[in-house]
Amino acid sequence: MRFGSHLSEELRQKYGRRSVRPRVGDTVRIMRGEFKGIEGKITKVIPEEGKINVEGVTREKAKGGTVPIKIDSSKVMVISLNTDDKLRMKKLEAKK
Repeated sequence: MRFGSHLSEELRQKYGRRSVRPRVGDTVRIMRGEFKGIEGKITKVIPEEGKINVEGVTREKAKGGTVPIKIDSSKVMVISLNTDDKLRMKKLEAKK
């Protein structure tokens, strides 16, 4: 399954593309749903389901404790990229 997330306006202009595959460490803003407006770093990517976990987005369990919420990658906008992966950055720069 292919999946991606929208890029913010600044990143669109910088890299010349509308979307990117989300990675752990990218900062995103949730654009739809119950958690709309929350910003945070991606803590886990689940490519088989097309979903991501964002830090700070959790739900209380009935027996106590919290569990992270899976958010569809199409419902978030990447506002800051994780630049640790040199190959990823090289590919993004080449797309200009």
